[in-house]
Amino acid sequence: MKPTLIVLAAGMGSRYGGLKQLDRLGVSGETLMDYALYDAARSGFGKVVFVIRRDFEQAFREKVLAPLQLNIEVCYVFQETEIKLNDEIIQRKKPWGTGHALLAAKNEVAGTFAVINADDFYGQEAFSTLVNYLTHLPQNSSEYALVGYVLQNTLSDNGTVSRGVCQVNEVGYLTNIVERKKIWKDAQGIFCFDETGKQVELDGNSLVSMNLWGGSKGVFDVLEAKFPAFVQAHKNDPKAEFLIPEAFGEMIANGSAQVKVLRSNARWIGVTYKDDKPEAMQKLKALTDQGVYPTNLWN
Repeated sequence: MKPTLIVLAAGMGSRYGGLKQLDRLGVSGETLMDYALYDAARSGFGKVVFVIRRDFEQAFREKVLAPLQLNIEVCYVFQETEIKLNDEIIQRKKPWGTGHALLAAKNEVAGTFAVINADDFYGQEAFSTLVNYLTHLPQNSSEYALVGYVLQNTLSDNGTVSRGVCQVNEVGYLTNIVERKKIWKDAQGIFCFDETGKQVELDGNSLVSMNLWGGSKGVFDVLEAKFPAFVQAHKNDPKAEFLIPEAFGEMIANGSAQVKVLRSNARWIGVTYKDDKPEAMQKLKALTDQGVYPTNLWN
């Protein structure tokens, strides 16, 4: 059975029922999500599940699904903002985080899965590596995978970024992820501020998470068990998020799972700042000129 790709797209919505426009960076107006879907399909994924907000279903169908020409199954599920906890209804505007978004796709996954953000570029190498890993994963395995990107390949020239820096043991398994905010580079190296506000130098060859995880569907049971307690603890905090890395971190800590870190040498392409856009477009054009991608992905 081919793995399922879960695309976290709830952040594309707005409270007005619209759709936040993804930047069109490709030579024929493609978005970064278009490249991810194209790479996933040609790497061997058999199904795509979009996780969206209910209030922009119509806009999503018209602006995202209609132009797609994927030769694999495509569907969508809703990440609800209204949560029923016992007899209490908890409502808020902001989605409940990536862990909750992943959980929303539970019933659409029959075998193994991978999960990505809608607005990141991952590169075909990452998808091919992950499909190969998932294909050889035993059913109901407690082993998962995270594609790790080289830190120095994921930085912006125009400002700071946040990255989850992976701590990996001698046999390539994840032991911890440390979220580093406001990472920048200059002529002296790559730096950030730690929890105490002290400037810390980072190793540019460190592997970081871009939220590309994969594995068996057993993780859904873990997320389902943990989410009610999270809601109860944070129901009065409109910004609290139930996150994928934190769920895997707990599983690693209690020994119920291990996560293999699969290295990718792909270079980050994205638009964190307005000035990133011309460089992103140039990088995608270069990949097109090299024959990595066709001039028009959906033609």
